Amino acid sequence: KIRVQHANKKGPALISLAAARGNAFKADWQHYNPPKPELLGRREVRNVDLAELAGYVDWGPFFQTWELSGPFPAILEDPVVGEAARNVYADGREMLERVVDGRWLTANGVIALMPAAAVGDDIEIYGDASRKEVALTWRNLRQQNQRPSGKPNYCLSDFIAPADSNVGDYIGAFAVTAGLGIEKKLAEFEAKKDDYNAIMLKAIADRLAEAFAEWLHSKVRREYWRYASDETLDSAAMIREEYRGIRPAPGYPACPDHEVKAPLFGLLQAPKIGMSVTESYAMLPAASVSGFYLAHPEATYFAVGKIGDDQLNDFARRSAISVDDARRRLAANL
Repeated sequence: KIRVQHANKKGPALISLAAARGNAFKADWQHYNPPKPELLGRREVRNVDLAELAGYVDWGPFFQTWELSGPFPAILEDPVVGEAARNVYADGREMLERVVDGRWLTANGVIALMPAAAVGDDIEIYGDASRKEVALTWRNLRQQNQRPSGKPNYCLSDFIAPADSNVGDYIGAFAVTAGLGIEKKLAEFEAKKDDYNAIMLKAIADRLAEAFAEWLHSKVRREYWRYASDETLDSAAMIREEYRGIRPAPGYPACPDHEVKAPLFGLLQAPKIGMSVTESYAMLPAASVSGFYLAHPEATYFAVGKIGDDQLNDFARRSAISVDDARRRLAANL
């Protein structure tokens, strides 16, 4: 019975890829002057002060590590899980203090701010200001579900000026980690069979990596790209994403293809700061974040969702891979 119900379950209504592209978000490129970054090219940030990053920590996802559900800080007073949440929160704050005071971890990051242009659903990232050499082609997917009237079928390339628009646009790329050096302390906890503190340390390293991504994005907006040099948001407002622009990450709903991490890490020369990706596209150290910066004021997050065979075949053609390989890469969206 369950198998029959599953087989009969209908997915979202899809439209053709051509129709989805016809309903793309259309920015007013004629009246938009993309801000040119103060810094073009690659820049490393090493040994970032963990105490500074601690001020950017978003504690909300921390409780998911312990299978506790609820928004922070309301979860601390939840009638069901509040006591457990308060206990792990206190332990988490203590672990964060130990990590910062003991300098248990090293936080390194790298960014690249580059010229870019949209070519259909792809984004071409150029090696220098001449825009002659493509350093990375980021192949994106477009929403293909039937959208409500007046709502576009988004693709991330919609937020970058098209190559034929004669508008010189830019994009950012980044990779950060707060997990360098974690193995030593994990080994100490594991030698004592202290699984709780080993898990706690990993959870705090993850929070610091996300905080690093938030901190660095703020510096990019205010200093390196300077399209929001007068921004005065506090960390809570940043967590609420009240700033201009977005930083989509591979594997997340707007760009579900993990495999762009390999060329992204190549573009950033991430191994120079101690970061790498595995054959299955997991980042090392585990407490790491990577992605892209889009600065258009109307750029927004969205979920690609399910796609049709026409987009699957189109992605395979654009990526110069077999349809079977494309199906494997995009399995979650089929």
